[in-house]
Amino acid sequence: MGPFYVQHAPEVPRGSRIAELAEGPALLIEGSVRSVDGQPLANATVDIWHADDAGFYDVQKDDVKLSGRARVRTDAHGKFWVIGAVPAAYPIPNDGPVGQMLEAQGRHPFRPAHVHFMVASPGHETLVTHLFLADSDYLDSDVVFGVKDSLIEVLGTAAPGTTSYDASVETSMPVLRRDFVLGRVLSGAAA
Repeated sequence: MGPFYVQHAPEVPRGSRIAELAEGPALLIEGSVRSVDGQPLANATVDIWHADDAGFYDVQKDDVKLSGRARVRTDAHGKFWVIGAVPAAYPIPNDGPVGQMLEAQGRHPFRPAHVHFMVASPGHETLVTHLFLADSDYLDSDVVFGVKDSLIEVLGTAAPGTTSYDASVETSMPVLRRDFVLGRVLSGAAA
């Protein structure tokens, strides 16, 4: 989940703005959640968190007002959407032993721009992942080796109107879309 995950992020209605206007250009984050059999998972929880356009998470700022993170529930068709901010790449702390190790290895301290997700539904395995923005720097050299081709997403453009995920968009903005599939919990296993 990374060091910037916060338990009990505020639950917001679909369509909420989860990042302050000053944190960067608006980013529509939308998708769906379904089971491996293709059935939509209604009322699944989708926790979302990301850095701002300067590469900082809310918990790194002086005023610890939660922003750029929220929990949203899917609708009856398994769809969700919120409006965040386009995140930036950022460095991990590198002023101590980690920095010395990176310097000795000739490596930089940067992570590419990404958005975190934790997706859960009763009777299904919880999925924790992140999606990387395809136009970000450091995709081929992520300091924590977290990038996989299947996690890289090209941002689309959402035009004003209603998207196929039922998001209501007033002005054009970049959009990050992902359809998540959750495996069922095996009998006797905990979710």
